[in-house]
Amino acid sequence: MTPRILHIGVGNFARAHLADYTQDAGGWRITGVSLRSGKVRDGLRAQGYSYGLAVQGQGIKQIDVLDEVLVAPEAPGAVLAQIADPDVHIISVTVTEKGYHLTSENTLDLDDPLIAQDLAAVGPRTVIGFLAHGLAARQTPVTVLSCDNRANNGDVLKAAVVTFSAEARLDMGQVQARFPNCMVDRITPATTDALRAETGDAMVVPTEPFREWVIEDHFAGPRPDWPDVVFTDEVAPHEMRKLRMLNGAHSMLAYAGTLAGHTYVHEAMADPALRAQARALMDEVARTLSPDMQKIAPSYADALVARFDNPHINHSLRQIAMDGTQKLPYRMVDSLRALLGEAPALAAGIRAWLAFCRAEVAAGRPPEDPKAEAIVQIVDAGGTEAQLLSLIGAEDLARSILE
Repeated sequence: MTPRILHIGVGNFARAHLADYTQDAGGWRITGVSLRSGKVRDGLRAQGYSYGLAVQGQGIKQIDVLDEVLVAPEAPGAVLAQIADPDVHIISVTVTEKGYHLTSENTLDLDDPLIAQDLAAVGPRTVIGFLAHGLAARQTPVTVLSCDNRANNGDVLKAAVVTFSAEARLDMGQVQARFPNCMVDRITPATTDALRAETGDAMVVPTEPFREWVIEDHFAGPRPDWPDVVFTDEVAPHEMRKLRMLNGAHSMLAYAGTLAGHTYVHEAMADPALRAQARALMDEVARTLSPDMQKIAPSYADALVARFDNPHINHSLRQIAMDGTQKLPYRMVDSLRALLGEAPALAAGIRAWLAFCRAEVAAGRPPEDPKAEAIVQIVDAGGTEAQLLSLIGAEDLARSILE
């Protein structure tokens, strides 16, 4: 049998990153899982699960490594069966930060309505519930690989699954699963109707030429021969470099750029004040990195600026701005705390998020965020900035941020 990857979360990023690497490796297939709707499944199925990857400057690369997409609400039993299938050697995940249902301490939020429902109901709905139930039924070793932008993503996912399993009284005694940490990087904007019309491909995915993947060398079984992937014993330094320099600057541009009337990253970078602030933020957070990463930080920052400047990658600021309460703690807050609050560009970036939240609520447009209800309540009640900062675990830094 051809070895397979079961991938949960078949959005644009997974199809531009994991699927692209696996296409290049050869010899493996990917079965996808959508946790919500059948829209992506229907679109891909209509064209034989093949689609074009529009790599800027390189043309269209055909990706045909997907063999099927399961829709969890339609067939939860089929998803659980795939998680337990011995022909599946890797279960990978891209469900965005909010898909992990964590508290501000990065532990499973047992009070989250969806997690509570999974614990009470027969059939799961969340990635945590599916993994816990599916792994409990599995008899062979498997690697569970988080490919989301979370610090220590493998460790965090494992802890969430273990906590859920204990609460659900699932027998995990026979489970032989490993959860390596990894760092992923490729700017992948939303697909536009213009690109669909230009390519004649309803499921085309736009992306930049650059791609990077650093994975902890901690697999339970076979893995594809992914080209250019860095396998290492220590992902954390690479992960911190990317999350704090790239994602931190991206978030700052998302909030400050939207407030300034810009739509895309490259437009925000053309604004001299925002460009200077983005580079200043990169320089500040570079001081929090390991010595080896500090050595390459200047050249990495130069490369990031060039990537952000790319006018052919229409990366929406509002797309990046989503789920700020989930992203800012490790994109900005941790860095500001490590610098003892002495980081003007970081502080300005967090102030931009505060202003963005207030502007969105004032416009009758609650932020797309799992804590949107709390944001609206605080703003509508005339709440303080410190109250908003508490949503990202930064109330102790209020003086440094606001002064």
